[in-house]
Amino acid sequence: MPKGRKLSDRSAVAPERTAVRTALWRALHVHFDPPPHVFTDEIGLRLLEPAGVWKERHDMLPLITARSRATIVGRARFIEDLVLEHAARGVRQYVLLGAGLDSFAQRRPESASHLRVFEVDQPGPQAWKRQKLVEVGFGIPEWLRLVPVNFETVGDWKARLTEAGFDAGQPAVVASTGVAAFLTREAILGKLRSVAELAPGSTFAMTFLLPLELLEAEDRPARRKTEEFARTSGTPWRSLFAPDDMLALAREAGFKEVRHVSAADLTQRYFFGRADGLRPSSSEEILVATI
Repeated sequence: MPKGRKLSDRSAVAPERTAVRTALWRALHVHFDPPPHVFTDEIGLRLLEPAGVWKERHDMLPLITARSRATIVGRARFIEDLVLEHAARGVRQYVLLGAGLDSFAQRRPESASHLRVFEVDQPGPQAWKRQKLVEVGFGIPEWLRLVPVNFETVGDWKARLTEAGFDAGQPAVVASTGVAAFLTREAILGKLRSVAELAPGSTFAMTFLLPLELLEAEDRPARRKTEEFARTSGTPWRSLFAPDDMLALAREAGFKEVRHVSAADLTQRYFFGRADGLRPSSSEEILVATI
């Protein structure tokens, strides 16, 4: 669906390009890459119903997008494993900041139904997603809370969470993927401080992009093109971090324990021994911080 096209709900606006691309790359992994699949997700593809032969889009060409596609499915698998690990320890709240077309609630209802899942996102795209979930037949179960927040004007997203049933006195897993590059350092620090105020035992996982000079040589040409495309599209990248700098920022924000999950870690964990050589780009890595 073209960006900006509205559904019958006048508040609903189709998701941004980055959310669409992420969802389709997740599906492309299932459609093109041979088993074993790191992550199996075709829900976004069902919601989007892209016109034409979507795999022939310039940003979907399987061989050209392999490293980026692997990054997307690798981080998704890591976040989901983290949520399930903490759920096994008794954590019962999962918050996705900038949820986009995430589909944990639809793919894993046997696990998600034992949690309270809060998807926080911009009002227009979230209204679109709500309507599509109903149209496709998934519906909105009681334990899934869609929380509309205008991040540009609403500073206290936690107040919206509380209104939706979030228990600030209980721990949670909070995840934010694919967002940090578009925020200033000050905005990221503010987000980190806000999450660090949650109940002890809460965990925050956030992806971040590395500076160009820290990338493997083979990833640099694609990075330059992607960064230039973001700039000319009006959504320039504002923040890139070396891992040590990101860990220091999380400590400054008040987190008790911080660790860095590298692209090499994800490769070892999820892609080791693949016959097709698929592995994540060295461009993006993950901060995991615990209160």
